[in-house]
Amino acid sequence: MSKAPAPAAAEGEAPPKKSKKLLIIILVVVLLLVVAGGAAAFLLMSKKKGDHDDNAHEAEAPKLTMDTSKPPTFVNLDPFTVNLAPAEGSHYLQVVLVLKVVDQTVADQLKVYMPEIRHEVNLLLSSKLPSEIATVEGREALADEIMVRTNYVLGFDKPKDADRRRDKAPWGPITSVLFNSLIVQ
Repeated sequence: MSKAPAPAAAEGEAPPKKSKKLLIIILVVVLLLVVAGGAAAFLLMSKKKGDHDDNAHEAEAPKLTMDTSKPPTFVNLDPFTVNLAPAEGSHYLQVVLVLKVVDQTVADQLKVYMPEIRHEVNLLLSSKLPSEIATVEGREALADEIMVRTNYVLGFDKPKDADRRRDKAPWGPITSVLFNSLIVQ
């Protein structure tokens, strides 16, 4: 048996055009993707401009004041134990630090940043040689570096003239770093 011929399209009727519907759907999807990509690019570009403007405001060095009528605020950090740089043999350093901050609100906010602060301090301590921290001057320099890094974590860059300023006003919320214990072995 042979197959019956397919029914011929009635005269005047065009065959169904699914390809045009498919083409329209594809064009609409592509158009939506282009519009969404353009909107995303616009948002990212405007956000970067906003970030740049924020950096300009940060460069003005915010005014921090310490209320000397109140007792100072200190934040104790958990002890640090790190291997020192191996250039002078195998040594380790154990340090207990205290951060002096401008006020209690900063002390409370430090808890949020503590993992990043501990990370920065660990990196700094482990990069030191035993001879670099053997002297008082070396330890004071280390305390200053820790202060700079912790203030940076909190969003405060050290002003270029901070070492030359006579007023010695705090340039960041961490005003000093104190060693409760420092052991090199």
